[in-house]
Amino acid sequence: MIYGYIRVSSDKQTIKNQEFEIGKFAQEHRIKIDLWIEETISSTKELSKRKFGKLLEKLKPGDIIITTELSRLGRNLMQIMGILNYCMNNSVKIITTKEHYELGDNINAKVLAFAFGLSAEIERNLISQRTKEALARVRAEGKRLGRPVGAHSQRTKLKGKEKEIKKYLNMNLSKNKISRLLGVHRLTLAEFIKKHNLTPLATLKEQ
Repeated sequence: MIYGYIRVSSDKQTIKNQEFEIGKFAQEHRIKIDLWIEETISSTKELSKRKFGKLLEKLKPGDIIITTELSRLGRNLMQIMGILNYCMNNSVKIITTKEHYELGDNINAKVLAFAFGLSAEIERNLISQRTKEALARVRAEGKRLGRPVGAHSQRTKLKGKEKEIKKYLNMNLSKNKISRLLGVHRLTLAEFIKKHNLTPLATLKEQ
């Protein structure tokens, strides 16, 4: 099967240009498009929710996908690389009319895939390096990273449960058991009790 794949990211864009380019390529190379796959969807959508994702699942060895450019296939270099790798491993050829790629189970495709993979790795390393440099600069400026020591989130699971905790304490339940009932760590509970002065009635009477 030979598939013509067209994707636009919004309904304000037209599929006509891509359809013309693929049709012209097919005519020049005496190729008959067996099935056109057209979709209006952002490439950021999960592949499984796209028509192209469903197409990948039913591809067979020897099938060909013709599209205008590789960027129509995926949202980023890593996803495109994954798609190309999947197609090469399953003997499916991808042809792009603008970039003039013919990617299949051949040495040219493997060299190109290696180049793409290397580019992706370099990109990841550059992002990592920039992040480290930014953090080092912030530290050098004397700024504290993350939450200040001793600071606590106001969105604690225990907020608003003071009466419930006091009730459990008055029932002489252990902090371990109370923490399990409330779904928090024992130390979190102990700190909360101390901060809010949730003393059991028995302790108050002894005082």
